[in-house]
Amino acid sequence: MSKQREMMALTGKKVIVLGGSSGIGLATAKAAAAEAAQVTIVSGNRVRIDQALKELPDAAEGHAVDLSNEAAIKAFFAAAGHFDHLVYTAGENISLGDISETAIDTARNFFNIRYWGALATVKYAASHINAGGSINLIGGIASPRPGKGWGIAASICAAMEGFTRAMAIELAPIRVNLVAPGVVRTNLWNSLSATDREQLYTSVGNSLPLKRIGEAEDIALSFIYLMKQQFATGQVLVVDGGAVLV
Repeated sequence: MSKQREMMALTGKKVIVLGGSSGIGLATAKAAAAEAAQVTIVSGNRVRIDQALKELPDAAEGHAVDLSNEAAIKAFFAAAGHFDHLVYTAGENISLGDISETAIDTARNFFNIRYWGALATVKYAASHINAGGSINLIGGIASPRPGKGWGIAASICAAMEGFTRAMAIELAPIRVNLVAPGVVRTNLWNSLSATDREQLYTSVGNSLPLKRIGEAEDIALSFIYLMKQQFATGQVLVVDGGAVLV
């Protein structure tokens, strides 16, 4: 195997997925494990971690870490040692609302894990990433394609894109990229009632060129690609079924 092909392969590589106990994070952990990577999942919920580990190979590890707590994140990476690829998909349930109805203190809370948790993770993880490794973050299409009531979500997505580009420069040659999904069927929409959730999935899916919303496995493939792609950094990979086109 050539040196380039060896660096691209995930076989034996250590992959840490924060937010890996459900949804896109768990799908990414499964996809990495299927490529023979050594997977560690991290989230704030021990019960969900234990449930997720039942769907992963026996060699997979799981750790409960409060991703809103900088000290906890620092301690985790201090103990984790060196690894190859970082994936950050953690976030609270999505909540939408008009700016006139937005409580500022509540809105700030949505940045705690989605933005500040990602920033702290990158801060304390970067020095532990092996040569040829990568940092892979998550955003969304709410920044380039916002809808009514998406002010906070669009702000977080825009902040994550700027942070990704800045880190690609600051942390080079570590590759830093971001996946921007459209609407994906995951538990992040559980703040909506079952009826409203299904109406959202149906209306959005019917509006897309591909005539369906995304699945967690669709987005997982994007993270696998970015871990293996050795010549991309500072990029936003949009995976949205064509939503930004319509």
